[in-house]
Amino acid sequence: MADDDERDQDPISGLSSLNDPVRRRLYEYVGTRDEPVARDDAATAVGISRTLAAYHLDKLADVGLLATSYARAAGRGGPGAGRPAKRYVRAQEELSVSVPPRDYGLLAGVLAEAMSADDSGAVRQAVTAAARAAGRAASGPDLSVALRACGYEPATTADGTVELRNCPFHQVARRHTEVVCGLNLHLVQGLLEGSGQSPARAVLAPRPGHCCVRVLGPHDRP
Repeated sequence: MADDDERDQDPISGLSSLNDPVRRRLYEYVGTRDEPVARDDAATAVGISRTLAAYHLDKLADVGLLATSYARAAGRGGPGAGRPAKRYVRAQEELSVSVPPRDYGLLAGVLAEAMSADDSGAVRQAVTAAARAAGRAASGPDLSVALRACGYEPATTADGTVELRNCPFHQVARRHTEVVCGLNLHLVQGLLEGSGQSPARAVLAPRPGHCCVRVLGPHDRP
């Protein structure tokens, strides 16, 4: 659990921090990890000194792109274990800039509210079909490329399972989890269909810090 208090951030300052190539690599590395990242590990992964890594990681935390916590290394505890080390995770709060100002999240929230309030199911059925069609339209020969283009940040495990490290609709999903998870599922199934693969490979598998959908390996059965 991060210890940073949630606070308003200047999105322009936050996003401009990623113009620095070292900070961009550090941010991307932290984003690929399931567990909080120590400074030493980040420095090694990016190929810079620990001191420089600490400086840039703290700058990313200052602008709200990373959140921090403190923990000792696994297996170390009790007297003589030293102070807990600072660790970093990608912040859950997102930063975006639109000039002139636009609020697509508000529109998405309104549509999700309409789906939830529709007792007939007609709106949900229509939106579900649209999500499936959008997935087919966005598909391509390389599933990972198509998933990445949709904002899912795919990571393939040794058994061929594709974990989705990001939900492109995270802010709306926090208030309308069931609706957004269903749309994610049908969108990913559409991506699979469009590339000639079985849509049944996409299954709901909620997991903290990940999209609610997982794509099973080609030899797995849903």
